[in-house]
Amino acid sequence: MYAIIEIAGQQFKVTKDQSVYVHKLNYEQGKSVTFDNVLLIDQDGKVKVGTPTVAGAKVTAKIVTSSLKGDKVIVFKKKRRKGYRKKNGHRQTFSKILIESITA
Repeated sequence: MYAIIEIAGQQFKVTKDQSVYVHKLNYEQGKSVTFDNVLLIDQDGKVKVGTPTVAGAKVTAKIVTSSLKGDKVIVFKKKRRKGYRKKNGHRQTFSKILIESITA
């Protein structure tokens, strides 16, 4: 059984007992979170597709770590023959969640 859910504008394919890294959620570590934006559910080959979401479907997850930082992304801008160079870095913050249950 798996589900496709939407969290903070991104879609994730999740199964029970799976760990997922999502953009930072404003919840404390150890709290349970319920996601209602379930776009698709597959139960033993029976697929339910929502329009746009599946009615009554929920995915509950537990916040394992509330704040992690990803790899650094280097942003380098340059204009040739002008002496213009800018170097910036960015590290995105993530939350690690553990999918506890999927209900249809």
